[in-house]
Amino acid sequence: MKKHFLFISLILLFSCTGKIDEDNLVVGSKKFTESVILGNIINLTLEKNNIASTHKDQLGGTSILWNSLLKGEIDVYPEYTGTIIHEILHGNEIANFDSLKTALNKFGIGITDPLGFNNTYALGVNRKIASENNLQRISEINKFPKLKIGFTNEFMDRKDGWPGLRERYNLIHTDVAGLDHDLAYSALSSNSIDIMDVYTTDAEIEYYNIKLLEDDLNYFPEYLAVVLYRLDISDEAISLIKSLENNMSSNVMSKMNGEVKIKKRHESVVAAEFLNKFFQTNIKMSQPKWQDRVFKRTIEHLELVSISLILAILFSIPLGIIAYKNKKFGQLIIASVNILQTIPSLALLVFMIPLLGIGTIPAIAALFLYSLLPIVRNTYLGLNDIPGNLRESAEVLGLSNNYILTKIELPLAASSILTGIKTSSVINIGTATLGALIGAGGYGQPILTGIRLDSTMLILEGAIPAALLAMVVQYGFEYFEKFIVPKGLKV
Repeated sequence: MKKHFLFISLILLFSCTGKIDEDNLVVGSKKFTESVILGNIINLTLEKNNIASTHKDQLGGTSILWNSLLKGEIDVYPEYTGTIIHEILHGNEIANFDSLKTALNKFGIGITDPLGFNNTYALGVNRKIASENNLQRISEINKFPKLKIGFTNEFMDRKDGWPGLRERYNLIHTDVAGLDHDLAYSALSSNSIDIMDVYTTDAEIEYYNIKLLEDDLNYFPEYLAVVLYRLDISDEAISLIKSLENNMSSNVMSKMNGEVKIKKRHESVVAAEFLNKFFQTNIKMSQPKWQDRVFKRTIEHLELVSISLILAILFSIPLGIIAYKNKKFGQLIIASVNILQTIPSLALLVFMIPLLGIGTIPAIAALFLYSLLPIVRNTYLGLNDIPGNLRESAEVLGLSNNYILTKIELPLAASSILTGIKTSSVINIGTATLGALIGAGGYGQPILTGIRLDSTMLILEGAIPAALLAMVVQYGFEYFEKFIVPKGLKV
């Protein structure tokens, strides 16, 4: 029986990967708009020259993309020289661009020349507050200790972010909040915060009329946009990626960001227009229809939920039975799944990355672990609550332990077990939306995009179907319960 469970589980886990195409290049991008646009430009550049490629967008921060590049889970992604020097290669002596190339080559990674623009950090202030206080430079912030500061989560921890900035300028502010970059602009415009970190090519700077403070102590380094790629990809692909060098000005990049962020146009459409204009290509891209997007995300979400839930059922019910049969060992089982449930779901996903990388498999693995507790606990409780005299009567009749378990105890505990499965499935559907952060797709993808683009409609495009799916699954299990639970127990 255990061998059958393991065999079925392995089939389910790896069936979601499909056929691995080693010739297909994977382009990655971070979860901010400019990176997604650049990822689309790289992807379309490869595709229009008949090189098969896939774009995995909004994969999170620097560490996820860099580690995925090293492992070969992605082959290329856009990055910035300041981030490479101060984050990725922190501690290495990088004197110039040539030494930067040499340092990256040791990892089997190549780098293009700069794409043509510098997207460095800056501190942005609500222009009204800047005007009222004659605030012009970063060094003047200390005059106003009550200013509310909100920095992006990554900036809060980066070597070239808040820790170094505070030290360089000897800033006295301690009440500094961490928040998402895209939400920070809304917070600034609504006066929830007074100062935030910005990227100098952000379209929102002009849109929200934000005042940029002068970096009078020259803290922020250059963040020249480049493309990192694995040296083992084809020479043709490398040549095509390098064709993007020195072809994007800061003004052009800022306008593309505005097309997406302000005018709500799709990144692939904006990327195609750039290539058509500056490279005389003829790429035709249209704004994806919402029906097509919802259908695609539904298939992805169902894949995540169904495989992880089936795996959880296959493992949890036996674990619950073992916990019931062996009380001492059972306490260890219950305690272990309880501990798994206390780990924040986002943290559990991140823990999976070093073990299984990015994509569908680590998301399914995390969802599987997160789904264990309700089923294990309810299986154990359902069996434990069966009156002892029933089992004693069955034993007196000479029935085998296996017969008692399968024909008496499990049917009597069926209602409790199904309740655990229902609870687990609803939790699973909601938690699966976080899978988009590691490239697993699903309903989390439009939610992430909606947050990034400040679009309520896109957020609802993911949230509403997820809620509807949870309701359908719950009612489905309640209907299924009519055929599983013995008639006598229903009465």
